[in-house]
Amino acid sequence: MEDRNELIRQIRKIDLKTGILVEGLQSGLHHSVFRGQGIEFAEIREYVPGDDIRSIDWKVTARYNHPFIKEYTEERDQTFYFMVDISGSGSFGSETTKQKKILELVASLGFAALRNNDRVGLCLFSDRVEKFIPARRGRKHFVGILSTMLDHQPVSDKTDLGAAAKFLSRVLSRRSSVLILSDFISPSFMLPLRILSRRHEVIALRVIDERERELPDVGYIELEDPETGEQVLVDTADEEFRERYRVLVEEAETTLHHELAKHRIHELTLTTNEPYEIPVKSFFTGIAGRRRYHAGIL
Repeated sequence: MEDRNELIRQIRKIDLKTGILVEGLQSGLHHSVFRGQGIEFAEIREYVPGDDIRSIDWKVTARYNHPFIKEYTEERDQTFYFMVDISGSGSFGSETTKQKKILELVASLGFAALRNNDRVGLCLFSDRVEKFIPARRGRKHFVGILSTMLDHQPVSDKTDLGAAAKFLSRVLSRRSSVLILSDFISPSFMLPLRILSRRHEVIALRVIDERERELPDVGYIELEDPETGEQVLVDTADEEFRERYRVLVEEAETTLHHELAKHRIHELTLTTNEPYEIPVKSFFTGIAGRRRYHAGIL
């Protein structure tokens, strides 16, 4: 990562300005109540493949001749896990690196959760899970999480998002909200994410750099894959090449968006060169609004 002292100063600033975010996050991050088998009844909805058949409401099912299930709210406090990609691609950034942006996001969201007395945990992954910190409450615990992110030296530059999702599916007993912070450049991972999302709320916070979407016209440049070290010389002055590249990236993003939506995984894409406060606040507030609507509150 970049200079540690500078990042520490940045984190302190984030802690101070988190109050600006808290109101929106309380209605989104915290009060976007994650529903599961809990204490208080939330709603009845149509059954979808993967739902627990023990939750089927047989009276409503018989009335409409179609399976419906009951959902319940969890306890008031929540458990959050930050599933953070620390692979080599995170070192890329035209203005600031994806690693630094992810650290800022974790700090901001974590301090907001801290003010709600929620539990927060961490899972650092590359092509394996490199560090796991069980969720707990308290400022000291969360500062320890940030310190771990600052100090940890990745064992591998490669990525396997699916391996981390499988790991969390195995070790998380309490229903949790799993916030994945990654560029989602990884081998196939949708099946493990789908399995994880059956029991836990999964939120995809995708952090990318604009240079990954569209190449500038700067003549011949050498591109290097930070995860494999593979290098290739390309001519960015070739307009047809740049357009093919843009189209391929756009198609991949569209496919990812549709796959995540299909499995009811909320997604927000952020770029390294844009402020994140307003998009993040709107995103979580929107989640809360959609849930209140489906619960019949609005």
